[in-house]
Amino acid sequence: MTNLKRVSSKNSYSDREVKVLAQRTIGMSVFKARRVIDQIRGRSYEETLMILDLMPYRASYPILKLVYSAAANANHNMGLNKADLFISKAEVNGGAFVKKLRPRARGRSYPIKRPMCHIRIVLKEKSKSFLDQSKI
Repeated sequence: MTNLKRVSSKNSYSDREVKVLAQRTIGMSVFKARRVIDQIRGRSYEETLMILDLMPYRASYPILKLVYSAAANANHNMGLNKADLFISKAEVNGGAFVKKLRPRARGRSYPIKRPMCHIRIVLKEKSKSFLDQSKI
């Protein structure tokens, strides 16, 4: 994943979040990636790591790396605790197609279009009131 970007980070104490965007690096269909993203949306960081580690889909590994990188950015750049993070937004959008030609019979060629996708994940810190309610 060479084209990983940290889009922005808000630094107000009440609503601290870290956004991470992976563009043009995830070589898979949007529908295959959304199948994985729908399972982790709204979950805590630790629960997300367990889910992605045990999922049998090929899309789970790049998404796992992306979530791990976002948490590391939040910890290093903003001093947030990884245990207090949860995934507030996660979306997958379509990207460009990688176009190749495959040789066929009688000297003809057949086009192959391989889809790419863009993945955006937003991690937020759980507020203190939210943490107190979850312990009840």
